[in-house]
Amino acid sequence: MSLFRPEIDRIAGYVPGEQPQDSGWTKLNTNENPYPPSPHVVEAIVEAARGKLNMYPDPLGTRFRKAAANVLGFDPDWILPGNGSDEVLTILTRSFAGSTDQIAYPYPSYILYETLSDLQGARHERLLLEPDWSWDFDKISPQIERSKLIFVPNPNSPSGNRWTWDDLLTLTPPHGILVLDEAYGDFCDTPHRGELLNSSVGRQVVVTRTFSKSYSLAGIRFGFALAHPDLIAGMRKMKDSYNCDSLSLAAATAAIEDQDWMLQNTARIRSTRQRLTTALTALGFHVVPSQTNFVWATHPTGQHKTQYEALKAKKILVRYMSFPDVAWAPDQKLEGLRITIGTDPEIDALLMALREIV
Repeated sequence: MSLFRPEIDRIAGYVPGEQPQDSGWTKLNTNENPYPPSPHVVEAIVEAARGKLNMYPDPLGTRFRKAAANVLGFDPDWILPGNGSDEVLTILTRSFAGSTDQIAYPYPSYILYETLSDLQGARHERLLLEPDWSWDFDKISPQIERSKLIFVPNPNSPSGNRWTWDDLLTLTPPHGILVLDEAYGDFCDTPHRGELLNSSVGRQVVVTRTFSKSYSLAGIRFGFALAHPDLIAGMRKMKDSYNCDSLSLAAATAAIEDQDWMLQNTARIRSTRQRLTTALTALGFHVVPSQTNFVWATHPTGQHKTQYEALKAKKILVRYMSFPDVAWAPDQKLEGLRITIGTDPEIDALLMALREIV
């Protein structure tokens, strides 16, 4: 007899991307930033480490919230720091969805949303995307109507596309919360600025951000939610007492204060993204126009797993992804390669290998 909750026994659990422990890899599989964080971040971590680590950190992350408020143009009480944006997503699930409520999310998309729904014991539904990564709103409107919480990564993963504000307004549930997961928002050609929070549905919207991508801090678990203070106040009840440690708070504060560093790195990544897209297209791949730090590439041969394994044999890691329950064409499954934008030398190595493989 299992001692676990039935919800735990039923699910497989979320499987993160591969993290090899030996050296010599070209790692383009988990959407990390290939460039280091701002030098001010390292200085801030060292200073914090020399400080009072025997004392608990500020439970509200006040200094970070003030720094973020200056950048984002919202008051500090609109901001809730978290131990990575994944913790923020967990707080949202626990705050707004009970066992009788429904959680919805795009599909194919970030599968963690489904895992969080299962862990909460809530019902979940997939808002199935069309082959061009859009929605048929006539099909999904009943699902929107009955949802208490809708997660929307914008831009999306694995596709990299960005949806319009009209789409997002249509996705807002009439009696629930729309969560805009903007993990990749800083890589857009026109970056997000929290516009929907000032719209007619603003009190039903929560924006989540991570420092793992544009701020080059995947090794420091930090993210935050941006929402109306009434929502933030309720979500605070669900967080751990001291959910962000002193080092991560110091690192995130220094990172968000150095906007020039972040913007220079994201500009480099966008430039390399365009070069990679052009080169992959020349090799016969179809590449979805991306607004992220990765591209979604499919090949007419359908040999995506073989290509992934051949690259891995050369110590080049990309992410092979398969969605067998997406019936966009008869007797076919959706699969492809999600490729993180690395440094120019890393992308050169990838392309050299792909020319041999393809």
